[in-house]
Amino acid sequence: MKKKFSLKWNSSKQPRKQRKHLAKAPLHIKHKFLSANLSRELRKKYGKRNFPLRKGDTITIKRGKFKKKQGKVLRVNTKAQKIYIENIQVKKNDGSKADVPIKASNLQIIEINMEDRKRLKSLEKKANKPEINKQEEKK
Repeated sequence: MKKKFSLKWNSSKQPRKQRKHLAKAPLHIKHKFLSANLSRELRKKYGKRNFPLRKGDTITIKRGKFKKKQGKVLRVNTKAQKIYIENIQVKKNDGSKADVPIKASNLQIIEINMEDRKRLKSLEKKANKPEINKQEEKK
């Protein structure tokens, strides 16, 4: 594997190369790594399994210390590949509270923030395709 990021690199069994691929990726590709799976209702509605997280999405935590808790995404740190969620905090020794960073793979999207038109279009494209295919099969 080369020193710089390669779009053509497929995979490796070696964990060091997998970590390097994630670490060296440019930000526009790292954003795709910040995808979380959709709830069953959203999967049926949009015909997609996962979708990139954005500020304002409502999620459920599926793994870790805060399992089964819900909240809105406060911010997405693309460079560190971490998500910060409303009311998910730990108490520090000095008594103040700090937000806890969570990996996107441990989250599930319950409600999607639909303020962005580009995001809405990308969901609707995929949602309309399965319906067309089903109609053609019935004929």
